[in-house]
Amino acid sequence: MKALIIISFIFTLLSGCAGVAPINLGVHEEQLAPCPNSPNCVSSFAQDERKIEAIKHLDSLKQARTKLLDVLKQFENAQIITDQERYIRCEFTSRIFGFVDDVEFLIQSDLIHVRSASRLGYSDLGVNRERIEAIRQAFTTQ
Repeated sequence: MKALIIISFIFTLLSGCAGVAPINLGVHEEQLAPCPNSPNCVSSFAQDERKIEAIKHLDSLKQARTKLLDVLKQFENAQIITDQERYIRCEFTSRIFGFVDDVEFLIQSDLIHVRSASRLGYSDLGVNRERIEAIRQAFTTQ
C-alpha cells in the first residue's frame, strides 16, 4: 500500500512538471537560441555534439512552411504555439509524465534550421535528436 502511495505521489509530482517556456526562444539575429549546457538539446546552429543537420528543401518559403506544418500536424503530441512566415515553434508533450520539449524551426531559402530542447532534466536519452530525424524523414517523403 505504501508503495502505491509513493508511486502515485511521484506520478502526480512529475505530471505537473511541464515547466515554463524559456524566455530566449525565437529568432535572434537570424539564429535560434543556443542549446543549454546539457545534452537534452539539438540544434542546427550548434558546433558540438548537439549539432544536427538542418532540413534541406527546394521549395519556396511558403511551400516549405506549409509542408512543415502538415508534417507537424501528423504528430499527436505536438501543439503549434507560434506560426509565423519564417518561424514555427511547437511543444511536444510526453505521454506518460507530461514533460514538454520546445521545438523551433527557422525557414530559409534552402534550409529549415531546427532546435529541439527539453525544458526540464539533464538527459533526454536521445529523444530530441530522434524527433528531428523523424520530422526530417516525414518532410522529405511528403
